[in-house]
Amino acid sequence: MKKIVRKSFFKHKNTPLVAKNLLGKILMRRYRGNISAYFITEVEAYDGPRDKASHAHRGKTARNAPMFGEAGRWYIYFVYGTHWMLNIVTGLKEYPAAILIRGAIAVRLPKFLRLGNPIAKWPSDCLSGPGRLTRALHINKRFNGKPSNKKTGLWIEDRGIVIPASAIKQTPRVGVAYAKEWAKKPYRFVLKTKSW
Repeated sequence: MKKIVRKSFFKHKNTPLVAKNLLGKILMRRYRGNISAYFITEVEAYDGPRDKASHAHRGKTARNAPMFGEAGRWYIYFVYGTHWMLNIVTGLKEYPAAILIRGAIAVRLPKFLRLGNPIAKWPSDCLSGPGRLTRALHINKRFNGKPSNKKTGLWIEDRGIVIPASAIKQTPRVGVAYAKEWAKKPYRFVLKTKSW
């Protein structure tokens, strides 16, 4: 089975659940006529205006406006003067929520997607870290606010891979200590190795 993940998937009100279900989906990128596929292995949820780790915590601005828009659109921003961060907007319109895609693995061989073949360790072409991912996929602000679909050249597919709960590690988010009690929320989801 191979299908594009539609807006309805991201429109769900429970952003952490959507984030968890995003593991195992395939991030697709068309660049200069070539199409590459990446198996999503790590994500973080940012859920609404009360979330002190979210850009939307202090209200709507020119920068975070895509978070208040329609689900299934990209929210991309620049940090530390060096990295672009790739997020997909979730939830209902005007409710600012998004999922940061933090890690993925290049899909090069059909057998990689065969269940029952555990990964002993992440391969060398694992894009661990959101900055490394956007650099490898040539993602920048031109995708900001655009929908996840083939027309834009950046979209997500469902290949029918089911990730068991035992294969998912749930932890607090990375680098958000300033968010106080919200820094402890277990909104980071990581696919374990040797577990599926």
